[in-house]
Amino acid sequence: MSAADIAIPLLPSRSMADTLRFYQKLGFDGEVVSPHGDYAIVDRGSLEIHFFLHTALNPAESAFGCYCRVQDVDSIYAAFCQAHLPHHGIPRITVLENKPWGMREFAVIDEDGSLLRIGQVL
Repeated sequence: MSAADIAIPLLPSRSMADTLRFYQKLGFDGEVVSPHGDYAIVDRGSLEIHFFLHTALNPAESAFGCYCRVQDVDSIYAAFCQAHLPHHGIPRITVLENKPWGMREFAVIDEDGSLLRIGQVL
């Protein structure tokens, strides 16, 4: 596998406008890229996430998610905390902590119930 090979998560969005607003609060830039308004792309540095329209999604029943392995999880956590997400419910952010499997990580559940687990190797 070359250094240029990457995987990009594809997550659902009940509303592209709401999804873009939510991720912009986390420091992502992005836009709807489809002429029909049913596909968007956001990025934050080298992190990139794509979204497809899924208006019938029930956030409480969502099984969508991704893992983002980063180089500086502490700074990303600090930036995400600026969005003032709650620690319970949907959306939410969890506490940043060292895990027994050798990762320092936290999680965000977005407004559509998708899980973003963000971690750094200890």
